[in-house]
Amino acid sequence: MRCFFNQYDQNRKYQQSCEYFSLNLIFEPETRNLKQLIYKNTKISFTDQGKGTAVVLLHGFLENQTMWNAFVPELAKKHRVITVDLLGHGDTECLGYVHAMEDQADMLYALLLFLKIRKVVLVGHSMGGYVALVFAELYPDYMKGLFLLNSTSRADSDERKANRDRAIAAVKQNYTAFVRMSIANLFAEENRERLADIIEKVKEQALKTPLQGIVAALEGMKIRKDREVILHFAPYPMQLVLGKKDGVLLYEDNIDQIEETRVELTTFPDGHMSHIENEKDLLKVLLDFLKKV
Repeated sequence: MRCFFNQYDQNRKYQQSCEYFSLNLIFEPETRNLKQLIYKNTKISFTDQGKGTAVVLLHGFLENQTMWNAFVPELAKKHRVITVDLLGHGDTECLGYVHAMEDQADMLYALLLFLKIRKVVLVGHSMGGYVALVFAELYPDYMKGLFLLNSTSRADSDERKANRDRAIAAVKQNYTAFVRMSIANLFAEENRERLADIIEKVKEQALKTPLQGIVAALEGMKIRKDREVILHFAPYPMQLVLGKKDGVLLYEDNIDQIEETRVELTTFPDGHMSHIENEKDLLKVLLDFLKKV
C-alpha cells in the first residue's frame, strides 16, 4: 500500500489529500492481463505491457481500453504500453457525478506513480485527448510527447455545451437508443455499411458504460477549459490527427488551432473514429511519431 501527498504545479496549487491504492490482477484469456488499481476507493482498470518508453493510450467517450486492441501488440514490441479505462468507462468505476478532465488526469497521475513512471507519451482519442491536455498542464515534467487523435485543445462553445445538456436529457430518457445512435454518428456515413460488423461491436462495448459514467463524462467535458496554449509552447513533440468528415469535431473548425505551432498534422479522409476507419495508416503514423520522442 502506498500514499502520496501534495503536488505543487506552476500552473496551480494542487492540494491532494493522501490517496491509498493497491493492485489486483485479473485475467481475461481472450484479450490480455487486466490489472486493477484502487484509487479513492474506486476500482481503476488498466493494462501494462512491453518495455521501453512509456506510452499511455487514452480512449474516448463511450469507449474503453479495448479500442486499442489492434494497436497494443505492435506498439508493445518496442515500448511500454499502458491502457486504462477512464473514470466511469469500461471496468473502471465512477468516482462521482461529474468527472472533470482534471479528475481523470489526477487518476492517471496516481496510476503513473504506482507504476513508477516518470516520463510518458500520451495518446488521446477525443475525450482522451482532453484528459491528455489537462495532464500536460498539471504535470508538465512527466510529458515526453503528445498525440491527439480526433481531439481538440479548445473548450466547448456555448452551442456544444447546450448539445451536451440535450445529450444528458436524451440518455436519461432512452439509454440504449442514445448510445447506439451516438456510436453510429462517430463514423463517416459512407463507412457505416462497410464497417457494420465492427460498429456493432463498438456499440456493444459502449453499452457497458453505466448511465452515471455517461452523464459524469458529459458534465466534465462541458466545463473543460481552453488549452490551446499548450500546443503553442510545449517543448516536446506533438501531433494532431483529424478526420476530414468528422461529424463531431468539424475539420475546418479545428485545423487553425495548430497555426504557428510545431504540431504536426495528419488528415484522414474519414470520420471521428480514425483508429477503426483508418487503422493501418494510423498505426504507421503513430509508430513514426514515437520514433521522434
